[in-house]
Amino acid sequence: MKISKISAKRCVTDRLSNGDINTVEIDLINLSNKKLNITIYDELPHQFQRRDIVFKKEMDPKGRLKVSYHIIPNQRGVYKFGNINVFIKSRMALISKREIVYQEMNVKAYPSYLQLKKFEFFAIHNHLHEYGIKKVQKIGHNLEFEQIKDYVQGDDYRTFNWKAIARKGSLMVNVYQDEKSQQIYNVIDKGRVMKMPFDGMTLLDYAINSSLVLSSIAIAKHDKAGIATFDTDFGNFLPASRQNNQMQNILEILYKQNTKFGESDFGILYSHIRKHLNQRSLIILYTNFENQLGMERQLKYIRQIAKINVVVCVFFQNSEISSFLSEKTKNTEHLYQKIIAEKIDFEKRIIVKKLNQYGIYTVLTSPKDLTINVINKYLQLKDKRVI
Repeated sequence: MKISKISAKRCVTDRLSNGDINTVEIDLINLSNKKLNITIYDELPHQFQRRDIVFKKEMDPKGRLKVSYHIIPNQRGVYKFGNINVFIKSRMALISKREIVYQEMNVKAYPSYLQLKKFEFFAIHNHLHEYGIKKVQKIGHNLEFEQIKDYVQGDDYRTFNWKAIARKGSLMVNVYQDEKSQQIYNVIDKGRVMKMPFDGMTLLDYAINSSLVLSSIAIAKHDKAGIATFDTDFGNFLPASRQNNQMQNILEILYKQNTKFGESDFGILYSHIRKHLNQRSLIILYTNFENQLGMERQLKYIRQIAKINVVVCVFFQNSEISSFLSEKTKNTEHLYQKIIAEKIDFEKRIIVKKLNQYGIYTVLTSPKDLTINVINKYLQLKDKRVI
């Protein structure tokens, strides 16, 4: 009977956060009475295409050791971890004995819930500005009283409740909320234009992560959040709500989304919105217009949606082009390339201007700044009483 000299256990969260740094830990125990020189190889899911998770360690008799490494998943779905392989060197270090610790496991990668938790934490403590969220001066006072709470740094000093301060002996502030809850829909285009990659993730995944965070912020602001997806057909539709399980429902829907190779049908989107949205709503439409012609083909449907709703078209700057334009011109060929790049960049700004002419709000952003820019736009529209 084979006697094992070592035990090992992989510790990983029950779900991975897409696009974020996730920590994996391996806990090892030396079961023998001898000092061991070991080399540890972990079998990572094929999606990472990595074979460099190797640790060379010494373990004391009956000793315990923990090693850790980081992974960044770039797509949603199931990640299958293999076994942990431990090579134990002989006393003379001439040969090594391999021990296989069977640790196969499947872990799902969900939309960025780590990013969601960070934004929720900063929102609770009124520190969203540390993430780049702008403070917007409110116009008017269409608010109703909600509660009195202890003052925390960042609260508006104009909301001090002096009677409560005198009674309790510590700083207290009034908390107000908007009188009416609004419907906020994140609508995601899953067509071929959203397959474009940036830093290993598709534009669709950036839109999904942004939708998750914005939904949470909207609910925290006492609004109702919903989700809709479309491509050549209409996809999922989750009515806007503030129920306790709404964020979990949104997370599960977003986890399942994938891009398709066809051109999305904005006509189907318009028909569905007209049929199912029973009140004026804020629609955050995530798509990508690469040129003015592509936008013109869909403009009539977006204008129809904007007649009865507030529409924000979110599309993406080509980060590589922006970086290329900042380079110093080297030669004639490089100059010609920069002229073409400037034309493409200028066309994006023309699209913004065209949409704005029809009362359609826009967010033209790099993928990495998407979430912050969308939240800023939402807060700006809310504070200006546009919604």
